[in-house]
Amino acid sequence: MYLSQEDVHNYQRDGYIFVKGLFSPEEVKIMLDTIESNSTINQHLNVRQDAQGRQTKLSIWHALNNDVWAAASTLPRVVNNIRILTGEDVAFFHGKVMLKEARSGGAWEWHQDYGYWYDQGFVFPRMMSAFVALDPCREENGCLRVLRGSHKLGRLTHGAVGDQTGADLERLNQIAPYFEEVKCEMEPGTVLFFDSNLLHTSAPNDSDYPRRSFIICYNALSNPQFRKKKLCSLEPCPVSSEDAILQFAKQPEPVAV
Repeated sequence: MYLSQEDVHNYQRDGYIFVKGLFSPEEVKIMLDTIESNSTINQHLNVRQDAQGRQTKLSIWHALNNDVWAAASTLPRVVNNIRILTGEDVAFFHGKVMLKEARSGGAWEWHQDYGYWYDQGFVFPRMMSAFVALDPCREENGCLRVLRGSHKLGRLTHGAVGDQTGADLERLNQIAPYFEEVKCEMEPGTVLFFDSNLLHTSAPNDSDYPRRSFIICYNALSNPQFRKKKLCSLEPCPVSSEDAILQFAKQPEPVAV
């Protein structure tokens, strides 16, 4: 479950690394059941339009609550791997559930996460994300696509693209031929750890099945935020037990006798 020195080298070279099966099928099912039955997702729901006007949906929060998402965000196998990759302790920044619905889920335009987070006042790009696949992620349902090694470019200029924030398109078209585009096809339970400056995108979902995912974002403790209303505490992320998600399993209905 823990990354090796070779994994760290590959992450630093490519800007991302896959860890297959980091979440068990049972843990994935609990998270999907929560999405389908828990109104908390709707309370934090945001809707954005891509460049073609199709809707992209996400539910985002900045606090660790007593729920399955906090349990997943504080698992030792997640937090300790983030620490290994960053080389220092980290704080929880935010979590978000991405809802790319069948036949209607829109695209996410090419961007770097630090393209957003720089404008939120974070001084350094010492930030990263863990993308947890909850459904199979395939090209036809709009899996992530990344430019391998593009995190080494540093932050690009970003601007409005539809209701989203995207990287400068002219600059992107100039640099894209220098990098390999990788389609991040993933099975449920696989986690993609990726750098905040890695260029990534995802196409619309034109398939008959959804592409739901959970993304957990972390900030290095050495990275201050120049903003009066801070979005991220500089307290170390708590670490839960390895079975923390299981307490949120849906209880079976009693059998009538």
